[in-house]
Amino acid sequence: MFSKNRINPTILEVNLSALVSNFNYFRSILNPSTRIICVVKANAYGMGAYRLSKTLQNNGVSALAVAYIGEGIFLREKGIYLPIFVMNVEKYSLHEIFKYNLSPCIYDKNILDLIIIEARKQNILNYPIHLKIDTGMHRLGFCSECIPSLINILKNQNNVFVQSVFSHLAATNNPIFDDFTNKQIKLFICLSKQLEQSLKYSFQRHILNSVGIERFPNAQFDMVRLGIGLYGIYTTTLCKKIAEKTKYSIKPVAVLKARILQIKKLKKGETVGYNCNGVLNRNSYIACISIGYADGLNRRFSNQCGSVFIHGHSCHIIGDICMDTCMVDITDIKNIEVMEGDEVEIFGENIMIESLAKKLQTVPYEVLTSVSNTVKRVYVEN
Repeated sequence: MFSKNRINPTILEVNLSALVSNFNYFRSILNPSTRIICVVKANAYGMGAYRLSKTLQNNGVSALAVAYIGEGIFLREKGIYLPIFVMNVEKYSLHEIFKYNLSPCIYDKNILDLIIIEARKQNILNYPIHLKIDTGMHRLGFCSECIPSLINILKNQNNVFVQSVFSHLAATNNPIFDDFTNKQIKLFICLSKQLEQSLKYSFQRHILNSVGIERFPNAQFDMVRLGIGLYGIYTTTLCKKIAEKTKYSIKPVAVLKARILQIKKLKKGETVGYNCNGVLNRNSYIACISIGYADGLNRRFSNQCGSVFIHGHSCHIIGDICMDTCMVDITDIKNIEVMEGDEVEIFGENIMIESLAKKLQTVPYEVLTSVSNTVKRVYVEN
């Protein structure tokens, strides 16, 4: 249901109970000793990093992960005390790593040199760092050829120590590339062993993402990084089938809702919206609703390419989506009185984010993170 606060006719309703349920589902399919790092970067995929991080902190999560230092500082200043991995550390903000007790992920020799220098300036010894190895993603990370020089740097200082070594799998969601994924895992095992033997101390290892947790359970190692699955999104049909066979299944955490602003009865042949692009082929009832492309409703859904859900019915968008409104055809809703102010689901339990992403030829991550700050986040618990 909508919040009683009617100031914002369009809301992103975030179900914290569903978040916890999804976390517990993934915990149930992991080994009891495997720790879970929950990814809350990009404002928790657009849902609100603080509220979700606080909920996760209260429910046994081992650590959080963000993209940049500013995200970690925000959470620390809000009172989040869990370890916070900063995945994309850059050289201009290393001082804040120590000030806010953040966990830096080091992917480059220059960054490693600079963080050692900064630790030395502050008389810090044995500060935990996390090394990222590039096993085939070719985004960030130390390549195989860099390992000997990396070992040399680490052995000749005592300001930092390696708490974990990790890598990122490039194609876990596509079985066509399983051979490539298995090669990445084998290379990761080889390089992490090389590091461990040379440094003469042990560290934790992690390589799996949400899809990897379900598809490559033998590569759990010590930790996993749970991202999109935490928010109730299946990125593959296979993962959905796996989940359906277990005790739990994941649930959508976010529901994007709008309201009907006005309803008009229009005649066949009349047009709707900018550039007269919505031409009616019948007498129709058209509802104008309180969401547009500035709120995150992609303009490519214009003119019957997209639908919304009203009173149990899927209703096509008609005409071009506007900046803060769009129009939908409600003619086929029978035996129910549709009124101004009624609820409209943009995505959620009835219109799946995965299906919207497929229509846009993109990924669910983009659909989620496109919901703008003009949309109020409302938090609920079952």
